[in-house]
Amino acid sequence: MNKELQKYIETMIIPKYSDFDKGHNLEHVKTVIDESLNLAEKCGVNLEYAYVIAAYHDLGLCEGREFHHITSGKILEADSVLNQWFLPDEIKLMKEAVEDHRASSKHPPRSIYGKIVAEADRDIVPLKIIKRTIQYSMKNTPSDDKEVHWRHLTEHMAEKYAKGGYMKLWFEDSKNAEPLNELRKIIADKNKLRNIFEDLYSKELSQQYLEQ
Repeated sequence: MNKELQKYIETMIIPKYSDFDKGHNLEHVKTVIDESLNLAEKCGVNLEYAYVIAAYHDLGLCEGREFHHITSGKILEADSVLNQWFLPDEIKLMKEAVEDHRASSKHPPRSIYGKIVAEADRDIVPLKIIKRTIQYSMKNTPSDDKEVHWRHLTEHMAEKYAKGGYMKLWFEDSKNAEPLNELRKIIADKNKLRNIFEDLYSKELSQQYLEQ
């Protein structure tokens, strides 16, 4: 790994995630970077590409969530600092991989690097996924009505993670396969999901109170 590239990413790019919601914060980007590097090493592909792609993959959240993958790609492409380390075709490859990382994408990633960052971004830990969904709902739909957040949770779980949802894994030996099955079992058991929701929602309210 080029030390100057690494220094630039660590000092100028990664800190930008401190401005995002709890589900896409510094912890998230570091997790995606670490897993991207692990997958890239297993696949025998370029570690620097995987590193940069992971670091930029969610920067587009600065302009909203819906098209953040497209905006993130544009941010990477427009960063002229990267030109000292990468050729135009390499920048294009990384931009496309960033664009392809979103789970709801209608088409499969165009390269192995898109598959790597998409897989790394999954980071499926059932309770963490549920918690992040509740946090996102509470931040983006402020409401004292608990049932609003419960509805958002169940709708999101059904649309994305349940059987038939749009969540896809791109590697046969994916470490996310077993956790995804575990999450699907929780989703199918509405009583269990509700109990988890009650516990995590209560903790989020307490945390908000302490932060006031």
